[in-house]
Amino acid sequence: MSLQALRTAGPGRTVVLSGNEAIARGAMEAGLAYAAAYPGSPSSEVLASLAAMARERGFHAEWSTNEKVAMEGAAAASFAGLRSITIMKADGLNVAMDFLTSLAYSGTRGGMVVVVSDDPGAHSSTKEEDTRYLVRASHLPLLEAATVDEAKEMTRWAFELSEEVGLPVILRSVTRIAHARGSVDLGALLPPPRTARYDPGARYFTTSALHPLLHQRAEAARERFETSRFNSYQGPADARRLVIVTGPGFTYAVEAVELLGVSDKVGVLKLGTSWPLPERLLLSHLGHAREVLFLEEIEPFVETEVKALWAQHAASLGAIAFLGKASGHVAGPAGPAIGELTPEIVIAAVSALVGRPFEPRTPEFRRKVEATRLPELPARALAFCAGCPHRASYWAIKAALELDGRDGVALGDIGCYTLGSMQTGYFTLKTVHAMGSSVGLASGFGKLGGLGFEQPVVAVVGDSTFYHAVMPALVNARYNDSRLLLAVLDNSTTAMTGHQPHPGTGRAATGEPAPPLPIESVARSLGLQVEIQDPLRTEETVESVYRLLRTDGAKVLILRSPCALLPWVKRSQRAMVDPERCIGEACGCARLCNRVFSCPALVWDGARGRARVDEVLCAGCGVCVDLCPREAIRLEAVA
Repeated sequence: MSLQALRTAGPGRTVVLSGNEAIARGAMEAGLAYAAAYPGSPSSEVLASLAAMARERGFHAEWSTNEKVAMEGAAAASFAGLRSITIMKADGLNVAMDFLTSLAYSGTRGGMVVVVSDDPGAHSSTKEEDTRYLVRASHLPLLEAATVDEAKEMTRWAFELSEEVGLPVILRSVTRIAHARGSVDLGALLPPPRTARYDPGARYFTTSALHPLLHQRAEAARERFETSRFNSYQGPADARRLVIVTGPGFTYAVEAVELLGVSDKVGVLKLGTSWPLPERLLLSHLGHAREVLFLEEIEPFVETEVKALWAQHAASLGAIAFLGKASGHVAGPAGPAIGELTPEIVIAAVSALVGRPFEPRTPEFRRKVEATRLPELPARALAFCAGCPHRASYWAIKAALELDGRDGVALGDIGCYTLGSMQTGYFTLKTVHAMGSSVGLASGFGKLGGLGFEQPVVAVVGDSTFYHAVMPALVNARYNDSRLLLAVLDNSTTAMTGHQPHPGTGRAATGEPAPPLPIESVARSLGLQVEIQDPLRTEETVESVYRLLRTDGAKVLILRSPCALLPWVKRSQRAMVDPERCIGEACGCARLCNRVFSCPALVWDGARGRARVDEVLCAGCGVCVDLCPREAIRLEAVA
């Protein structure tokens, strides 16, 4: 994190920031007073950057229990006349949508910005999602940054726009902006005001009577968008070929036009304000275009909306050929509207638009590459980190289900433990949907006994997920006396998104102490049977899971062992293979360590014909010691 760059007073300095840091800087330059988020990649570093500066700059920053309450807290600050920001990934917007659509009706007071990071290509997500469709349904203003510097400038302007139109403003980021780094021109840092007050005469209601007002406010945003500096055009004034682009695809488009040498023939219109569409601006360029190429991520959102706009004015505009994802002209290897844009996809699309083939390398070079065959690298499966306690938890759950013998089912959830659906988790999980869904599903399965369903059900969640989305489903299971076992894999952090704290850690976003709310206290307050086990004690954990599977009602088993990557978790031991006991290929489970344990620290040494331990990777969890059938692995102290 570039803390020194973030705290640089400026203005006039140019520094290098990531896109997420740039958004945080833009918020502070706008006089931010309140920030709230739930961690989710690729958005996590925005709040992390703000939290690191909160005490120094005098504003509030928090990791909230989920995205809905984060947005509600930011709205409260706005109602009190303060500038606020809330940050989430695409999946998190789904969680907050009920409140967001209501907030659109009631409106806001102080500038309020909602940062939503989409993940084209699903680099750190279970699915791709284009949040622009949700924003359109909410009738809220939407901005899309094309560069890291623009992300900072857009954030600052979004607060002004929000106060002008009386609505929260959505800033959509994507992975290639959030995690890219670029030069950012700094502005002055504004201190947050100390005048927070709710006007006793103010009323913020959600009622259908306000629907016309919502449309009026959205129309006011459209009017501002017509002349926004975040929309720009470059190219001939009367270009018959036009590229309309949003987000980071803009830099790809400019590069493609230059490489093809068609700057005098093709116009590039960058839309930074995606919704409501700046209709007059678009019509002014559609008037001279006969072919229009759309470049956007993920779905053909702007493409569809611009075609609808053209249809209303077709008589005056004349025939135009529209090319993009909807038409199939812009597509990656998996097809259109799937995955992220790349320079290769963009240059191929622009090349087809202008009818000018482009060869990035000479034919001679291509032939030389084809003639130089490199050996194929072995495939690398996704795996838990070395020493991850989740591996032991899944081993115990799977073993107990096998011992139970009733074809029990393990239901999964969202987090690093989602890998329990793969080899590293012994293919234990059979469902994965949204945060908390495993418990809701288990609650449903648990009431099917009267219809002949006799299989035991285990719902697997993480500790951060427990606070985020599990409690309502767990209350439902308790209230309806549903038969299920909830296994909470408690590794003392929000591990997947960067080790952010949660209500069970006793630490706030700023690093200050916070009152811990233990999972077991919450579960016991619901009248549930609760047990706690260290999953690295595998035999005891298998016994606990097996016993709880055979009892009625809803039960909670907390499998508590800290993430091996936490800085305060010190390695005191490591595993070693005893060459006298390891008999290699002669063992009935040859290569068991690599294929079944699926630990990156345990590897098969082909030259020696036996397993060995990578001393650098081994975290000394001891699972392999417990599970090796020949007792060929032992633990030794680390000096």
